[in-house]
Amino acid sequence: MIDPAFSASKHLKPGERPGLTVELGALHPLRLDGGAELGPFTMAYQTYGTLNAARSNAVLVCHALTGDQFCAGDNPFTGKGGWWDKMIGPGKPLDPARYFIICSNVLGSCYGTTGPSDINPATGEPWGLTFPVITIRDMVRAQAMLVDHLNIETLFCVIGGSMGGMQVLEWAATYPERIFTAIPIATTSKHSAQNIAFHEVGRQAVMADPNWRGGAYLQEGVVPQAGLAVARMAAHITYMSESGLTRRFGRSLQDRDALAYGFDAEFQIESYLRHQGTSFVDRFDANSYLYITRAMDYFDLAADHGGLLAKAFAHSVARYCVMSFTSDWLYPTSDSRAIVHALNAVAAPVSFVEIDVDKGHDSFLLDVPEMFTILRGFLESAARQRGL
Repeated sequence: MIDPAFSASKHLKPGERPGLTVELGALHPLRLDGGAELGPFTMAYQTYGTLNAARSNAVLVCHALTGDQFCAGDNPFTGKGGWWDKMIGPGKPLDPARYFIICSNVLGSCYGTTGPSDINPATGEPWGLTFPVITIRDMVRAQAMLVDHLNIETLFCVIGGSMGGMQVLEWAATYPERIFTAIPIATTSKHSAQNIAFHEVGRQAVMADPNWRGGAYLQEGVVPQAGLAVARMAAHITYMSESGLTRRFGRSLQDRDALAYGFDAEFQIESYLRHQGTSFVDRFDANSYLYITRAMDYFDLAADHGGLLAKAFAHSVARYCVMSFTSDWLYPTSDSRAIVHALNAVAAPVSFVEIDVDKGHDSFLLDVPEMFTILRGFLESAARQRGL
């Protein structure tokens, strides 16, 4: 049986689960927004640093759509560094010498936390499409169970970009008393029609692949690689900016001096996207992609609170730092401003910054010195207030 999350790893053997895991929900299953119950289920996570005696220095890092729990240090899935190595480490804004940093793999993913590629204990077969539909709030509820397991009552900070930022906002709405600071970066309180449209293109690409087999590809020993690669290529375009693409690739040709008048990857941008697609299928599960993109599309924090976003933060006691990037057209600055306006409406302490950079939505993962300076200052100030 193929487990695509692990079989493609450069360092892992099939079925091997690196890092920390815990079984949750055995006595009290996780009640999902869709009405189903899930339990017991496995949560995979990593920690960095040491929890202090007062248990007051915990930081929860929330990852984006295809991220994992290895946000810093060696990543056994990719064979590279952690996806947020620029943010986490000695002397960096999130310094493990000061903070106890937790990063969990989200529910429905394929990096150790229970998802559709795992075995359904009731059938002995991979869940596939029998896995219950999940929401961002379900992911956060599962994270809260992990935080309970770690015996932490209040998180010093919840931080994340993109889908990670959605989780930050959901934490503020669902567990307002359990977070001291919240840092949503390059995110939104709801998916727009355009956001949903791009995700639907990706899902349809996966489901149109003959190897998808109605979601039962693992039982049949195949993987819908072509469909998943196309989904990744379409999504990756939204993670970059037009100016960034032009600066990096323009209309430069790939390994040739003249047009060949065919359908090979003639332009460098085509070659780049094909590489993004093929490398992605080596590390991610197609059904997880369907479930997590659907969870993002369902996310609408205002709708969950009578249509008024401010009501989602009515009981908030946290300090906020909201951050956006000028070249992010996936979740533009107007989305962040809507969050800030809602926080203002309930008199929540909030700082907001829009960073001028042409690296697009993925700027929060890249080397953006202004972002690090701002986050270091915000965290330093909050840590002093927290007595850290």
